[in-house]
Amino acid sequence: MVTAIFPAAGASRRMGKGTNKIFLELLGESILIRTLKTFSQSARIDFLIVVTGAGEVEEVKNLLDATPNLKPYAVTIGGSERQYSIANGLKLVPPESEIILVHDAARPLINLETIEKVIDAAEKFGGAIAAVPEKNTIKIIDSEGFVKSTPPRADLVAVQTPQGFKKEILLCAYEQAALDNFLGTDDASLVERIGGKVKIVQSSYTNIKVTTPEDIQIAESFLRSENL
Repeated sequence: MVTAIFPAAGASRRMGKGTNKIFLELLGESILIRTLKTFSQSARIDFLIVVTGAGEVEEVKNLLDATPNLKPYAVTIGGSERQYSIANGLKLVPPESEIILVHDAARPLINLETIEKVIDAAEKFGGAIAAVPEKNTIKIIDSEGFVKSTPPRADLVAVQTPQGFKKEILLCAYEQAALDNFLGTDDASLVERIGGKVKIVQSSYTNIKVTTPEDIQIAESFLRSENL
């Protein structure tokens, strides 16, 4: 059984719309519903968990209840940080789940192929994350803003979601992070620090995270041109 958790409790300040960006529409359909519909199309996905703001739980439930053909789902309250939101979602994972995916609710252009490749890799290696080769030159800087080094671009990837893990590995990583009061940048960073292997799965540059008003325009352009 595969369960997918969708963190969606962010304040969306950079969007500047005064509302959670997951409710904003792309070509007439909300970002959240576009995301959940794609996951629901996969025969590999069994259960969905949406983690949202405390004042948005009923709104999300109503939106999901009105959407046909979604996989079984639950909605819960998020925390002050993404990691705490996912920790809340983990409490609702069915006991029979073997693989847990975590996917940003604000990445509505994810495709089925990437979802299923991440599941396959997580089953084989214990952990897997969607990513694309980094196109920019990256500089490592010191505390005063001077360049220290330039890592080879061939060694760099830009990480996306979904990120997938065997259930026991992800639960162990979160438990250890809580014990150590450690706040990571993503789920993979928690798994890495307990010695877990994480396999990179080739994703698509269209799998953007909608964060700013410009991202809405970009996402709609992708939708129009590639029929996502």
